[in-house]
Amino acid sequence: MTDYMVTGLVKKRAELAGELANIHNRVAQLVRDIEHLDATLQIVAPHVVPEAIPPRLFQPPEDWSKRGQMSRLVLSILRNAKEPLASRDIASQLILERGMAMDMKLLRLMTKRVGSALRDKREKGLVRTVEGAGLYQLWEIAR
Repeated sequence: MTDYMVTGLVKKRAELAGELANIHNRVAQLVRDIEHLDATLQIVAPHVVPEAIPPRLFQPPEDWSKRGQMSRLVLSILRNAKEPLASRDIASQLILERGMAMDMKLLRLMTKRVGSALRDKREKGLVRTVEGAGLYQLWEIAR
């Protein structure tokens, strides 16, 4: 085998071993945290059996996008726009296009997600900001 291949394999193995060590450390910390919670529960509520408490698994909300969908929708909205748009305007249009029920909580959440997607695309040179009225930044496709 060539030296660069061996070097790459060694580097990748070291990276994976480091990631595994971090995961082991995280698992150990979680076990300690659970043990402390169990001990506290025994003090304040001795009738509670900690082992009987089922774990609650994380499930993403239904309004989450599939990987890359947010960026594609945001870029599509900007391409079709006749003028630069604010993140909130893009989020509002995105909510309408996805047929979601509009409310302020969802609009704030989607505005944050749109802003994050736009900042990522700005770093890649796909979009740019222009000055808007007041403190607002407006977004447009980089031409």
